[in-house]
Amino acid sequence: MPDQKAISTNQMQKTFKTRQGFWRRTTRVTEAVRDVTFEVNKGELFGLLGPNGAGKTTSVKMLSTLLLPTSGTITILGLDILRDTTEVRKRIGFTFGGARGLYGRLTAVENLRYFAELYAMEPALTRKRIPELLELVNLLDRGNDKVETYSSGMQQRLHLARALLHDPELIFLDEPTVGIDPVGARELRATIKELKARGKTILLTTHYMAEADELCDRIAIINKGRIIAMDTPAGMKSGMTSESVINLRTSNENLTALKAILSPIDGKATILCKENTVQSEVSIRTAHPSRVIEVISPWLNTDLIQTMEMRSQTLEDVYVAIIQNEEANG
Repeated sequence: MPDQKAISTNQMQKTFKTRQGFWRRTTRVTEAVRDVTFEVNKGELFGLLGPNGAGKTTSVKMLSTLLLPTSGTITILGLDILRDTTEVRKRIGFTFGGARGLYGRLTAVENLRYFAELYAMEPALTRKRIPELLELVNLLDRGNDKVETYSSGMQQRLHLARALLHDPELIFLDEPTVGIDPVGARELRATIKELKARGKTILLTTHYMAEADELCDRIAIINKGRIIAMDTPAGMKSGMTSESVINLRTSNENLTALKAILSPIDGKATILCKENTVQSEVSIRTAHPSRVIEVISPWLNTDLIQTMEMRSQTLEDVYVAIIQNEEANG
C-alpha cells in the first residue's frame, strides 16, 4: 500500500546558537522548535497556528529544506529531507509572506518565465503553464503588466503562481494573506480552495483564525517551539468548551450598575469587563446562556445595555484560551 503521508516529522528540533559580548564571549542557545512530531495526509490542508516567535516559520523552512534540523527526522512524500534533498525540492513548492522574491521591473509573464528557466523546465511546457497559472490566480489580464504596478494581493497571487510552476504535490504557504486587503485575501483563499480541490497537499501558517477555520481540515497550535494542541477546527472548538459568548455594551457610568445586575450569575459564568474611552464592554462566557438572558432581559430596552451580541465560541476564542492557559502554566 503506498504511503499516504505527505509530511511526517519525529521529534523535529531546531536550535540556534549565537555568540554575545566583545571581551568575554558567551554563547546563547535558543530552542526555536522543540521535539515537534506530527503527520499530514496527502490531499490534506493542514494549518499551523501560533503567536509571533512560536516557531511556525522555522518549522516551515525545515520542512521545505531551507533549514537543516538540529535533530529529529523529517519525511516529505516518503523521502528523507537530508538524504533525498534534491528529489524533495522537485516535488514541493513554497511561498512566504511579503513582496520579496519578485522582480518589479519585469512583467508577471517575464517573472514566471525566468523562474521556469531556473527549474530547467522545457520551453514548450513553460509556454503552456504560464497562462494556465495566471488564469488560476486570476492575473491573466494583467500578465503583461510590470509587477511594480501590482497591489500586495496581486503580488501574493503571483508568488503562488511561481510556487506552482513545476506542478508540485505539496505546497507550503507561510502567512500568504498577511498585509493584504479583505478583497485580495478572499481571492487568495478561493485560489487555495481550488488547489485543494485539485488534490494538492497544503501546509498553511496564518495568524487569522477565521481563515484557518474556513480553509483547514486540521490545525496544530504551536507555542514556544512545541505543539500544544492538534485537531480539526470543529473538534477543537467542541472539545475545548460548549460555552456561548454574550457581549454587552454600556456607558462607563452605568458599568457599576450592570455589574450589580449580573451578580446573580457571578461564579456560574466567566464575566470580563473592559472600560474604554467612551463605552464599557462586558463579555460573558456561559454554558447556560438562557439564564443570562433571563437576568438581563428586563434591561434590554433601557440605556443600561446599549447593544447585545450572543454567539458560539469561535476558533479565535479557543486559540486565545489555549495560549493563555499555556502561558499561565509556564
